[in-house]
Amino acid sequence: MSVEQTNQSWGGRFSEPVDAFVARFTASVGFDKRLYKHDIMGSIAHATMLAKVGVLTVDERDAIEAGLKQIQTEIEAGQFDWRVDLEDVHMNIEARLTDRIGITGKKLHTGRSRNDQVATDIRLWLRDEIDLILAEITRLQQGLLGLAAAESETIMPGFTHLQTAQPVIFGHHLLAWFEMLSRDHERLVDCRKRANRMPLGSAALAGTTYPIDRELTAQLLGFDAVGGNSLDGVSDRDFAIEFCAAASIAMMHLSRFSEELVLWTSAQFRFIDLPDRFCTGSSIMPQKKNPDVPELVRGKSGRVFGALMGLLTLMKGQPLAYNKDNQEDKEPLFDAADTLRDSLRAFADMVPAIKPKREVMREAALRGFSTATDLADYLVRKGLPFRDCHEIVGHAVKYGVQTGKDLAEMSLAELRGFSEQIDDDVFAVLTLEGSVNARDHIGGTAPNQVRAAIVRGQALLASR
Repeated sequence: MSVEQTNQSWGGRFSEPVDAFVARFTASVGFDKRLYKHDIMGSIAHATMLAKVGVLTVDERDAIEAGLKQIQTEIEAGQFDWRVDLEDVHMNIEARLTDRIGITGKKLHTGRSRNDQVATDIRLWLRDEIDLILAEITRLQQGLLGLAAAESETIMPGFTHLQTAQPVIFGHHLLAWFEMLSRDHERLVDCRKRANRMPLGSAALAGTTYPIDRELTAQLLGFDAVGGNSLDGVSDRDFAIEFCAAASIAMMHLSRFSEELVLWTSAQFRFIDLPDRFCTGSSIMPQKKNPDVPELVRGKSGRVFGALMGLLTLMKGQPLAYNKDNQEDKEPLFDAADTLRDSLRAFADMVPAIKPKREVMREAALRGFSTATDLADYLVRKGLPFRDCHEIVGHAVKYGVQTGKDLAEMSLAELRGFSEQIDDDVFAVLTLEGSVNARDHIGGTAPNQVRAAIVRGQALLASR
């Protein structure tokens, strides 16, 4: 009985070709072709190992390596014909290799499966993506340190509940973002460790009967360790989920930064100005200058959160070992990595160009009784219990609201009407400078502490 030819990698079992729609529906080459470089890298290492253990001859290894490198050149020159009928990046490259070097190309797949091959490719790809993302985080942090250094004495209102709370240094506020990014960097470095474990050699699910040397392959590919269980090796996507979790936290941080930038550029705040190249206008309102970059980054956070939830949902019901479901891991992972990297790049370009409006910030800090806590602390140092001081200052603020006077604008006689403990030295603590300078401890907003934090930040970046 003659059998119509189907996919060369598995067609022998089937008596009819796959339906054309099903072929398109199940193919992944449309998106997994971006793994080509890592697929070729893994294949060269695999062939090198097979020659080392005697499964391939040296000549066969050399032919495979040369053929794969030529294919990579074709792909990067845009001359490669990606075929949907070959399903994925792996079979497209293997088929082209066989076209180029003949039957030797068919020997490349000895001792491995597409299951452990794709798991290896994704880890190699993600490892490189994490390195690119870490570099963008560092670049953004360098920009924050530079801006913070230039604004180490610029006073702005600090907020809680988006209400004026206490005066802070603008550089101190920027360094809060620096701290968030430092934790993002740590998480991704840690995530990279678990991504950098090699599943190749797990074959389809149970390992292989060939005398492979997995440690050699891992060394050739720069993996830190070899996966310890073949079933887990082909089916694990924890590393992708963990990356998307770390990426989601990082995007949440960028979204918070974005929210503040959007507020600060508004006519209601006017704290900063963004260069025109990071903004757009309105098609109907000629006066508009919209902070599109931070707005878009704020919106893109949802894409990454969605990728995390998508991967968790993808994996939650899968039995061991590999299932076709896992084909759906790549698009959300690719999108999460692209979105985080591009968002970080946009911020790293934009942050050093932020132009603070120092006088506007200062004037805003003078509103809202931002030194009320300083007055309470002053009274505590006079020997009064803090709760009593809190009540006294509350009455003073109420009076200020009624009269339209800030605490620093009240006369000594007015202030003594609330407590006889108040003397003329009180005005030193009611000034904005007095308030920020008084918070002179590690992590505080005093200008000299801001400068010390910048030095620590620079040392941290230099140590990476």
